[in-house]
Amino acid sequence: MSLLVVGLSHRSAPVSVLERAALHADAQMKLLQDTVAAEPAAEAAVLATCNRIELYADVDKFHAGVAELSTLLAQHSGVGLDELTPYLYVHYEDRAVHHLFSVACGLDSMVVGEGQILGQIKDSLARAQELHTAGRLLNDLFQQALRVGKRAHSETGIDRAGQSLVTFGLEQLASGTAVRDWALGKKALVIGAGSMSSLAAATLARAGVCEVVIANRTAERAERLAQILNDAGDVVARAVPMDSVSDELTRADVVVSCTGATGLVLTAEAVASAVPGADAGRGWVAQLGADEVPPRFGSGAAPAARLPAGSAAEENCPLDLAPIQATPGFSVLGEAAVAGMAASELEQHAAWVDNAPRPQGAVALVDPVEEADVIAALAATATAIGRVPERRRPEPVAEIPRPAPSLFLLDLAMPRDIDPAVHRLGGVRLVDIESLAEASADAPMAADVDQVRRIVADEVAAFGAALRAAHITPTVVALRTMAADVVAGEIARLDGRLPGLDDKQRSEITQTVRRVVDKLLHAPTVRVKQLAAEPGGAGYADALRTLFDLDPETVAAVSRAEDSTTDEKDRGSS
Repeated sequence: MSLLVVGLSHRSAPVSVLERAALHADAQMKLLQDTVAAEPAAEAAVLATCNRIELYADVDKFHAGVAELSTLLAQHSGVGLDELTPYLYVHYEDRAVHHLFSVACGLDSMVVGEGQILGQIKDSLARAQELHTAGRLLNDLFQQALRVGKRAHSETGIDRAGQSLVTFGLEQLASGTAVRDWALGKKALVIGAGSMSSLAAATLARAGVCEVVIANRTAERAERLAQILNDAGDVVARAVPMDSVSDELTRADVVVSCTGATGLVLTAEAVASAVPGADAGRGWVAQLGADEVPPRFGSGAAPAARLPAGSAAEENCPLDLAPIQATPGFSVLGEAAVAGMAASELEQHAAWVDNAPRPQGAVALVDPVEEADVIAALAATATAIGRVPERRRPEPVAEIPRPAPSLFLLDLAMPRDIDPAVHRLGGVRLVDIESLAEASADAPMAADVDQVRRIVADEVAAFGAALRAAHITPTVVALRTMAADVVAGEIARLDGRLPGLDDKQRSEITQTVRRVVDKLLHAPTVRVKQLAAEPGGAGYADALRTLFDLDPETVAAVSRAEDSTTDEKDRGSS
């Protein structure tokens, strides 16, 4: 087996990188075609979801395969190879099988145990079969992964540990309130009509919303989903064209968006215009009195007034201060505010702080000289290590009262559909993939996870054994074919020497010779299959070919015939 997977996920890369590396359907197809056209790869499949992009391939060389698959991922995602490489992970042979089986069981999902990944694995296999990039190895692997995932959900309580990303997102929007109580009577707008959007619409209907509006670029799909919801009788549903989204926003209480768009579907301006007072909410921190502004962390200095939000001076700063100022626990003075910024940007900000124009009588929240010194030090750190280490949870600061949300937004798309600047609008609550990743990091793991891990380990061992045993089958078939040819040749030779044999005698002699050959070959062939199934057993096929002087082309012809039969069966069942 030469199975190789190269990929990145929410566990290895920040959401900003995943978002840029996301592959739309056409890019996935092109990536598959280019992968099998590359020299090291014979088969390929792509698993692309909202929080992972993985390329699976059957390769003949490990190092060349890693280099080629990494380069192809970079080319088709549009993210430079140098930038992408630090976030890539590589699994090979049994480790690659273990990884996919774990993914199929939901162990590697953002929400542990969620079952939606099974549908995404099925779609990935179907796409590879349609393009004929999946051969025997990947067909067997992905079909087994689907069986393992179903087994994990049926034999364990992993479903109690996990839930769909939709349910988890709605729980985050509800902020501790039961989703049914929170959703009751609300009006929902669902943008998109794919699998995730359909699940969101159905989940909202079951949760008790009074209306679901479906907006999609393809009207037929939106109308079909609305009809399904209406037939179920749980909710009133209707379909609208995408150009009606702005109008529907003004009537909606909850919005879920998951489309395949490459750009933003909802801008901050569109959301602000739909929610009364939301745009004014951009300055809700700045509007607080001087005594209400929280002290910066790490300092005992008394708080002072800050520059008015949206001022010309603020707009000229290379660092977007508004969302930072509007986020409890973040200070321009602190590392968290500039985490991940390039050294050049930090230096520009330091210069801006030092030279920024101030309204007459205004007092800076932090001392400009002190802040410039801190930012310069951070810039030096960024130059040395490449970026400022990210601190997600800075030291606690005083909580700032924020207007209660009247519009709830759930963005499940990758790349994102909703402008992240919506986070700083008053009266709006946005939950997206990035915030879900942060929330899931603290989610408890169920005890059933250990049982699922044992299932995965057993299935990986069984798959490896079956694959190794299958590897020797063509050699055994070729050996038995050669033996049959030897028997046929000797019987023909016997006919020439004893032409007086009648049919009954000839048949009895033929059967006797075949039985002798079968008995001689039975024990060795059974034993060699057993040995080949064990770890390190791949060499037994080579030994068998050498001992019996089997023609390599004959063995290869048997393999090709088996692969052709398998492909036909897979295409017929997909």
